[in-house]
Amino acid sequence: MAVTLTTPNTLLGTVAPKANSARLASGIATVVLGTLFITLCSKINVPTWPISVTLQTLAVAMVAAAFGARIGVATVALYIVEGLSGLPVFSVGGGPLYALSPAFGFILGFLPMAFIIGRAADMGLSRKLVQLFAVMLAADALCFVIGVAWLAVYIGSKSGTGFVAALPPAFNAGALPFLLWDLLKMAFAAITLTGAWGLVRKAS
Repeated sequence: MAVTLTTPNTLLGTVAPKANSARLASGIATVVLGTLFITLCSKINVPTWPISVTLQTLAVAMVAAAFGARIGVATVALYIVEGLSGLPVFSVGGGPLYALSPAFGFILGFLPMAFIIGRAADMGLSRKLVQLFAVMLAADALCFVIGVAWLAVYIGSKSGTGFVAALPPAFNAGALPFLLWDLLKMAFAAITLTGAWGLVRKAS
Protein backbone atom coordinates (compact mmCIF):
# COMPACT_ATOMS: atom_id res chain seq x y z
CA MET A 1 0.00 0.00 0.00
CA ALA A 2 2.71 2.47 0.94
CA VAL A 3 4.48 1.98 -2.35
CA THR A 4 1.38 3.04 -4.30
CA LEU A 5 0.65 6.25 -2.38
CA THR A 6 2.42 8.19 -5.11
CA THR A 7 4.46 7.46 -8.22
CA PRO A 8 8.09 8.11 -9.21
CA ASN A 9 6.73 10.67 -11.69
CA THR A 10 5.88 13.06 -8.84
CA LEU A 11 8.24 15.21 -6.84
CA LEU A 12 7.22 13.39 -3.68
CA GLY A 13 7.80 10.01 -5.30
CA THR A 14 11.28 11.10 -6.29
CA VAL A 15 12.38 12.15 -2.81
CA ALA A 16 10.34 9.70 -0.70
CA PRO A 17 12.15 7.00 1.31
CA LYS A 18 12.57 3.63 -0.37
CA ALA A 19 11.42 1.42 2.51
CA ASN A 20 7.68 0.73 2.55
CA SER A 21 7.16 1.62 6.22
CA ALA A 22 9.09 4.84 5.85
CA ARG A 23 7.11 5.71 2.71
CA LEU A 24 3.85 5.25 4.60
CA ALA A 25 5.04 7.41 7.49
CA SER A 26 6.27 10.11 5.13
CA GLY A 27 2.98 9.96 3.22
CA ILE A 28 0.96 10.53 6.39
CA ALA A 29 3.24 13.38 7.43
CA THR A 30 2.95 14.89 3.97
CA VAL A 31 -0.86 14.85 4.15
CA VAL A 32 -0.83 16.64 7.51
CA LEU A 33 1.73 19.21 6.36
CA GLY A 34 -0.28 19.70 3.18
CA THR A 35 -3.36 20.66 5.20
CA LEU A 36 -1.26 23.22 7.07
CA PHE A 37 -0.15 24.70 3.75
CA ILE A 38 -3.73 24.97 2.48
CA THR A 39 -4.76 26.50 5.81
CA LEU A 40 -2.00 29.10 5.58
CA CYS A 41 -3.07 30.00 2.05
CA SER A 42 -6.71 30.27 3.17
CA LYS A 43 -5.70 32.89 5.73
CA ILE A 44 -4.06 35.03 3.05
CA ASN A 45 -7.37 36.46 1.93
CA VAL A 46 -9.46 39.50 1.16
CA PRO A 47 -12.79 39.04 2.99
CA THR A 48 -15.34 39.80 0.27
CA TRP A 49 -18.93 38.48 0.30
CA PRO A 50 -20.15 35.93 -0.61
CA ILE A 51 -16.75 34.47 -1.62
CA SER A 52 -13.45 35.61 -0.13
CA VAL A 53 -10.37 36.07 -2.28
CA THR A 54 -7.83 33.48 -1.07
CA LEU A 55 -4.81 31.47 -2.23
CA GLN A 56 -6.53 28.13 -1.57
CA THR A 57 -6.76 27.05 -5.20
CA LEU A 58 -3.06 27.83 -5.60
CA ALA A 59 -2.29 25.62 -2.60
CA VAL A 60 -4.48 22.76 -3.84
CA ALA A 61 -2.90 22.89 -7.30
CA MET A 62 0.64 22.85 -5.90
CA VAL A 63 -0.07 20.06 -3.40
CA ALA A 64 -1.71 17.84 -6.01
CA ALA A 65 0.97 18.47 -8.65
CA ALA A 66 3.78 17.75 -6.19
CA PHE A 67 2.25 14.77 -4.38
CA GLY A 68 0.03 13.00 -6.93
CA ALA A 69 -3.65 12.08 -6.90
CA ARG A 70 -3.89 9.85 -3.83
CA ILE A 71 -2.01 12.04 -1.39
CA GLY A 72 -3.40 15.20 -3.00
CA VAL A 73 -7.01 14.06 -2.53
CA ALA A 74 -6.25 12.71 0.96
CA THR A 75 -4.78 16.09 1.91
CA VAL A 76 -7.84 18.01 0.71
CA ALA A 77 -10.19 15.49 2.35
CA LEU A 78 -8.39 15.83 5.70
CA TYR A 79 -8.46 19.61 5.34
CA ILE A 80 -12.25 19.53 4.87
CA VAL A 81 -12.70 17.17 7.83
CA GLU A 82 -10.54 19.44 9.99
CA GLY A 83 -12.64 22.44 9.03
CA LEU A 84 -16.01 20.80 9.57
CA SER A 85 -14.85 19.41 12.92
CA GLY A 86 -14.35 22.97 14.17
CA LEU A 87 -10.70 23.71 13.52
CA PRO A 88 -10.34 27.25 12.10
CA VAL A 89 -8.72 26.14 8.86
CA PHE A 90 -11.12 27.77 6.42
CA SER A 91 -10.77 31.41 5.40
CA VAL A 92 -13.32 32.52 8.00
CA GLY A 93 -13.06 29.79 10.64
CA GLY A 94 -14.65 26.36 10.64
CA GLY A 95 -17.34 24.17 12.14
CA PRO A 96 -20.14 21.91 10.84
CA LEU A 97 -22.35 24.89 9.92
CA TYR A 98 -19.73 25.93 7.37
CA ALA A 99 -21.28 23.27 5.12
CA LEU A 100 -24.26 25.60 4.78
CA SER A 101 -22.18 28.61 3.77
CA PRO A 102 -22.19 30.03 0.24
CA ALA A 103 -18.48 29.27 -0.19
CA PHE A 104 -18.57 25.58 0.74
CA GLY A 105 -19.15 24.43 -2.84
CA PHE A 106 -15.74 25.77 -3.81
CA ILE A 107 -14.16 23.82 -0.96
CA LEU A 108 -15.86 20.64 -2.17
CA GLY A 109 -14.56 21.47 -5.62
CA PHE A 110 -11.03 21.16 -4.29
CA LEU A 111 -11.47 17.35 -4.22
CA PRO A 112 -11.92 16.75 -7.97
CA MET A 113 -9.42 19.54 -8.63
CA ALA A 114 -6.80 17.71 -6.58
CA PHE A 115 -7.60 14.40 -8.27
CA ILE A 116 -7.33 15.75 -11.82
CA ILE A 117 -4.07 17.62 -11.22
CA GLY A 118 -2.65 14.80 -9.10
CA ARG A 119 -3.50 12.22 -11.72
CA ALA A 120 -1.73 14.31 -14.35
CA ALA A 121 1.31 14.49 -12.06
CA ASP A 122 1.22 10.71 -11.57
CA MET A 123 1.44 10.41 -15.36
CA GLY A 124 4.52 12.65 -15.49
CA LEU A 125 2.96 15.93 -16.63
CA SER A 126 4.32 17.92 -13.69
CA ARG A 127 7.59 18.16 -15.67
CA LYS A 128 5.86 19.75 -18.68
CA LEU A 129 4.90 23.39 -18.19
CA VAL A 130 2.29 23.86 -20.92
CA GLN A 131 0.53 20.55 -20.29
CA LEU A 132 0.52 21.02 -16.52
CA PHE A 133 -0.82 24.57 -16.85
CA ALA A 134 -3.62 23.35 -19.14
CA VAL A 135 -4.60 20.60 -16.71
CA MET A 136 -4.56 23.04 -13.79
CA LEU A 137 -6.84 25.43 -15.69
CA ALA A 138 -9.28 22.64 -16.51
CA ALA A 139 -9.32 21.38 -12.91
CA ASP A 140 -9.75 24.92 -11.58
CA ALA A 141 -12.63 25.46 -14.02
CA LEU A 142 -14.38 22.37 -12.64
CA CYS A 143 -13.91 23.74 -9.13
CA PHE A 144 -15.59 26.96 -10.28
CA VAL A 145 -18.49 25.02 -11.79
CA ILE A 146 -19.13 23.19 -8.53
CA GLY A 147 -18.69 26.35 -6.47
CA VAL A 148 -20.99 28.48 -8.64
CA ALA A 149 -23.65 25.75 -8.70
CA TRP A 150 -23.54 25.54 -4.89
CA LEU A 151 -23.71 29.33 -4.63
CA ALA A 152 -26.70 29.39 -7.01
CA VAL A 153 -28.52 26.91 -4.79
CA TYR A 154 -27.71 29.11 -1.79
CA ILE A 155 -28.85 32.34 -3.47
CA GLY A 156 -31.92 30.71 -4.98
CA SER A 157 -33.04 29.29 -1.64
CA LYS A 158 -32.49 32.57 0.17
CA SER A 159 -34.19 34.73 -2.44
CA GLY A 160 -36.87 32.27 -3.49
CA THR A 161 -35.96 32.72 -7.16
CA GLY A 162 -34.82 29.14 -7.75
CA PHE A 163 -31.61 27.61 -9.03
CA VAL A 164 -31.75 28.63 -12.70
CA ALA A 165 -32.57 32.27 -12.00
CA ALA A 166 -29.79 32.39 -9.39
CA LEU A 167 -27.10 31.15 -11.78
CA PRO A 168 -26.25 34.56 -13.35
CA PRO A 169 -25.82 36.37 -10.01
CA ALA A 170 -23.92 33.36 -8.64
CA PHE A 171 -21.52 33.49 -11.59
CA ASN A 172 -21.13 37.25 -11.28
CA ALA A 173 -20.38 37.02 -7.56
CA GLY A 174 -18.57 33.70 -7.34
CA ALA A 175 -16.57 33.41 -10.55
CA LEU A 176 -16.27 36.54 -12.64
CA PRO A 177 -14.17 38.58 -10.13
CA PHE A 178 -11.75 35.66 -9.65
CA LEU A 179 -11.08 34.40 -13.18
CA LEU A 180 -8.01 36.53 -13.87
CA TRP A 181 -6.57 35.90 -10.41
CA ASP A 182 -6.97 32.14 -10.76
CA LEU A 183 -5.38 32.25 -14.19
CA LEU A 184 -2.35 33.89 -12.59
CA LYS A 185 -2.39 31.44 -9.66
CA MET A 186 -2.45 28.41 -11.93
CA ALA A 187 0.38 29.90 -14.01
CA PHE A 188 2.44 30.49 -10.87
CA ALA A 189 1.75 26.96 -9.61
CA ALA A 190 2.71 25.37 -12.93
CA ILE A 191 5.91 27.42 -13.23
CA THR A 192 6.87 26.66 -9.63
CA LEU A 193 6.34 22.90 -9.96
CA THR A 194 8.16 22.52 -13.26
CA GLY A 195 10.94 24.71 -11.88
CA ALA A 196 11.21 22.46 -8.84
CA TRP A 197 11.95 19.53 -11.16
CA GLY A 198 14.93 21.46 -12.45
CA LEU A 199 16.26 21.82 -8.92
CA VAL A 200 15.74 18.11 -8.27
CA ARG A 201 17.68 17.21 -11.43
CA LYS A 202 20.55 19.46 -10.42
CA ALA A 203 20.66 17.95 -6.94
CA SER A 204 20.66 14.37 -8.20
